[in-house]
Amino acid sequence: MAELVVRDERWKSGKSEGRGELWVRWALPLATLLFFVGTAAGYGIFRDELYYLACGRRLAWGYVDHPPGIALVARLAELLFGGWLPGLRLLPALAAAGTVLLVGDSARALGGGRWARLLAQLFAATAPIYLSLFTILSMNAVDVVIWAGLARMALALLAGADPRLWLGFGALAGAGLLTKLDVGLLGAGLGVGVLLARRFELLRERWLWAGAALAALMFTPHVLWQVEHGFPTREFVAAAQAGKIQDIGALGFAAAQLEMAGPFAALVALAGLAWLLGAGAARRFRPLGWAVVVVFAVFALGVSKAYYFAPAWSILFPAGAVVLEWATARWRPRLLRALSTLAAVSTLAFAPLAKPLLPVDAYLRYAAALGFAPGSAETHRLGRLPQFFADMHGWQDLAATVARVAAALPAEDRARACVFGRNYGEAGAVEHFGPALGAPPAISGHNSYWLWGPGDCTGEVLIVLGGDPERLASQFASVERAATFRCDDCMPYENNLPIHVARGLRAPLAEAWSEVRHYN
Repeated sequence: MAELVVRDERWKSGKSEGRGELWVRWALPLATLLFFVGTAAGYGIFRDELYYLACGRRLAWGYVDHPPGIALVARLAELLFGGWLPGLRLLPALAAAGTVLLVGDSARALGGGRWARLLAQLFAATAPIYLSLFTILSMNAVDVVIWAGLARMALALLAGADPRLWLGFGALAGAGLLTKLDVGLLGAGLGVGVLLARRFELLRERWLWAGAALAALMFTPHVLWQVEHGFPTREFVAAAQAGKIQDIGALGFAAAQLEMAGPFAALVALAGLAWLLGAGAARRFRPLGWAVVVVFAVFALGVSKAYYFAPAWSILFPAGAVVLEWATARWRPRLLRALSTLAAVSTLAFAPLAKPLLPVDAYLRYAAALGFAPGSAETHRLGRLPQFFADMHGWQDLAATVARVAAALPAEDRARACVFGRNYGEAGAVEHFGPALGAPPAISGHNSYWLWGPGDCTGEVLIVLGGDPERLASQFASVERAATFRCDDCMPYENNLPIHVARGLRAPLAEAWSEVRHYN
């Protein structure tokens, strides 16, 4: 561990690594990129991807349930690749490779050698939660790689790198806040860690405060957007915690982390956390260890989904890899190779449960053989697939069904018709696939769709997806059931979905619109 300081001299001197070291550094990240690119199609487009694409067509400084970053990324992806799904998922594939690269660099910054770098990379490349999160375009994929980058810079700064690097840290933190708000939790945890580790000299560094100011400045437009719109994200979070997210409790949250990271990697990472918090060799890096504790406590003691902690593994995997390398230093390299192989094989055996790698029927047989039942972090009833997989099914077929209903309308009605979806997945599917199929424009009262309003829709003719027929009859002059959408592998609430044609909205549209809002 004597080389702890030497590792980060590269941030000051810019010295390059040898060819052998470069090969070790880049081999697994490149393999990770190829793996995610090669498996990008999965079962189809995901519910949230449809929503982010819709957000990208309406660029703003904020949305009900997320900051603007992912909408900008989705817009760029659509401009570059159109509706080509592998192109849409290129960014998360790059984020996966970047995360693997950065956790390896962090292991070296912590004083580890080549094996520590490879082990840290291996843990990140095979973690079940990362296999899931990097499968689709989402703010979670970008969030993880941003955390990994912040962790790498924090390690350099804690080890004595040029303090002007705090400006880079602040810029990346600002970009992170514009992607997902939990980056602020990392920053707060690091501040607590500085105090608990008694690294008070850091607080006297003007570049640290300049970096913090830069992050705050970058985030300000989103804050102003929240103020202008009455803080919709606060309402969204409260509604999700009250009725959508399963409350698994602190022990349940902790137990779920074994599944998120893989049992072997999680135990090694826990040893890494203990090392960060207690070892003399890790004293200078202790604030980052305390930051992880703060992040875990906030999530575990609240109503949170287990994967919310996923970005923090980019800090724990490098620390655990360093500990494992040190603990096996006196043993033959073949034993360490065996341990790393065990970690890879045991985790990859569960990969088809985390990422759509098998045909549905083959997946069902595989999951049954391993004794796994479908799961979800939410309170919805499940079908034969877990929610993550079910939400990749049926969207184009739904849009096609809507288009057929619209095509059967009289020409006058067809010209005035709009589609009302109960949620952003339904509305997003019609918006994304509908134009090529001849479907009418889509609206919804769910999350940002409600903020965008009904547009040119008058309510004279609505194709309503789902809904209670009796309630519709009280709201419209006439209601008829035009079709039923069936999708056995969708979420159950999307299967056997009645599609009604409703005509003659009784109340003014502005009044009716105020009643359909739901944030969750």
